[in-house]
Amino acid sequence: MLENLFKLSEKKTNVKTEIIAGITTFMTMAYILIVNPDILSATGMDKGAVFTATALSAAFATFLMAFMANLPFALAPGMGLNAFFAFSVCIGMGYSWQFALTAVLIEGLIFIVLTLTNVREAIINGMPMVIKNAVSVGIGLFIAFIGFQSAGIIVNNDAVLVGLGNVKDPGVLLALVGIIVTGILLVKNVKGALLIGMILTTVGGMVIGKTAIPATIVSVPPSIKPIFFKFVGMNEILSWNMVVVVFTFLFVDLFDTLGTLIGVATKADMIDDEGKLPKAKQALFADAIGTTVGSMMGTSTVTTYVESASGVAEGGRTGLTALTTGVLFLASVVFAPLFTAVPPQATSAVLILVGLFMISPILKINFEDFTEAIPAFLTIIMMPLTYSIAEGLVFGVISYVLLKVLAKRSDEVHPMMYVIAVLFILKHIAS
Repeated sequence: MLENLFKLSEKKTNVKTEIIAGITTFMTMAYILIVNPDILSATGMDKGAVFTATALSAAFATFLMAFMANLPFALAPGMGLNAFFAFSVCIGMGYSWQFALTAVLIEGLIFIVLTLTNVREAIINGMPMVIKNAVSVGIGLFIAFIGFQSAGIIVNNDAVLVGLGNVKDPGVLLALVGIIVTGILLVKNVKGALLIGMILTTVGGMVIGKTAIPATIVSVPPSIKPIFFKFVGMNEILSWNMVVVVFTFLFVDLFDTLGTLIGVATKADMIDDEGKLPKAKQALFADAIGTTVGSMMGTSTVTTYVESASGVAEGGRTGLTALTTGVLFLASVVFAPLFTAVPPQATSAVLILVGLFMISPILKINFEDFTEAIPAFLTIIMMPLTYSIAEGLVFGVISYVLLKVLAKRSDEVHPMMYVIAVLFILKHIAS
């Protein structure tokens, strides 16, 4: 049944590989179950309810990705977008969390329309291969940077922005050992090396006291009733303030999602000879519907997760990987103490090594042609430096269009690229 449903043989994979990949993806992004409630509760939202909404919305959207698109990508409330929701819209601008949830609902509905009319798919297809390859590399550096920060290996440094953390700290040492252990497993071609590495690092954390041993593995899930379907009235929906907030959500989510899909799919060799991602429309529907339903449940924008790259690195190629991740998100509602026992050092070690896997498409970039090398470099370097996939795309796309036009090679630029470049410029002028 699974063979017929997910076309495993056609994708040159098997059930075992896909399940391990799905578990690995979940383990690297399970932190959202803790972080998202922490962030959104700052607005006055019920923390327990947000936990349940986070798990349910992630499971629902990831199931959609599995069955609609048959792609190994997982979705959940997005980092960055939840911070904008809480600290900019609610705390900074002074709006209620109900106002912010309404903005997310509108964003999701607009995305459904844009997907139905093929606008989002056209943007993906319009991106040149050099940008697609650069996005994969940039995401690799970005998630490795996140991993180094989360582990405490890289820390804030007032003098030079970032610096080396305290390598004598037990947590940092745990992460470094996790990298080495996982690296040895990879060298020996052990199947499921990333997942095994995470488990071993978690056990090591328990031994040195960096990981709390859960007193129980089962808990009663909090109700989502306090935040379910809590939207504002029509007067606030039709306000100019709502337009501004919705536009910001749209911009960041649109290009974060597109960047993630392009980057991870490129690394997995899912991009066809014409530079297109098969079933991109279905994947974008999963994102759009997930965001819409997620807002109804009571959480911020649901988006495709860059940590999906960890599952792809384990060999995940079909929707069975996503299905496995979705099942684990659903199970986490009840088994929260077990899933949240994984320390950041364990997931950090994996993210750092996945960053290595993601940069291989750099070999496909023609660095002899500066109209391609410069946009590729800007895309790559700006993702980790701005802490944003979307901003990396901004620099890459604008420079690509300008250099091609100034070099009198505008015939190489897809018409959609001009539209995107103009939108990027206008967005930054208005901000």
